[in-house]
Amino acid sequence: MKKILVIEDEEDLNQTLSFNLENEGYKVTSAFKGAEALKILKDSDTPDLVILDLMLPDISGLDICRHIRSQEDLKNISVIMVTAKGEEVDRVVGFELGADDYIVKPYSIRELMLRVQAQLRRNSNDSDKNKAADDDNDNITFKELLIDTSKHKVFLGDEKISLTAKEFTLLKHLLTKIDKVQTRDNLLDKVWGYDSSVTTRTVDTHVKRLRSKLGKYGANIETIRGVGYIFNKA
Repeated sequence: MKKILVIEDEEDLNQTLSFNLENEGYKVTSAFKGAEALKILKDSDTPDLVILDLMLPDISGLDICRHIRSQEDLKNISVIMVTAKGEEVDRVVGFELGADDYIVKPYSIRELMLRVQAQLRRNSNDSDKNKAADDDNDNITFKELLIDTSKHKVFLGDEKISLTAKEFTLLKHLLTKIDKVQTRDNLLDKVWGYDSSVTTRTVDTHVKRLRSKLGKYGANIETIRGVGYIFNKA
């Protein structure tokens, strides 16, 4: 049974979400404040997905997302951000911090249920693909970069690089297609599963964040203007 943590300070909405998610067969835990959510994440079983309201009374949802992505045991949790802020800059910030999806209030419960299903299904598919790849391949290397596919870890020399699941998949795809241009649409298809709720801007924000984590090799990911990206050997 998939586990979902709902972090929403509006009591009626929290209860409505929890009720509908439980009806779909998920195990649901609720939090109404950021501090409560952090305690649940620390003390309870790791959820498969978090529905995260950004406008919480004590701690910003952005800070909670940042915390999730910084913790080794939490970073692979799927995060769907929910907010009344729908400007592009707000979405970009959310994706830069590692959100997997972003939905603006007011929204229909049915739409959110479909997005939850799509995200969990995509993660299951990613896990199956990674397992199949791990069965067929050992490690992927580029100079001092090492992708350990069996342990789902990346190293730069002796230093371990902390990547989210999407960043890991993105880097792995770029390195397996080294010196070959990857269009944004192709990356959406191979890394995100081409969900209509995910835009090419999502690719850009993930590439930006990945570059910042790769140290001197971040510059090897070159932008091909109007097309996409390429990981250069040079």
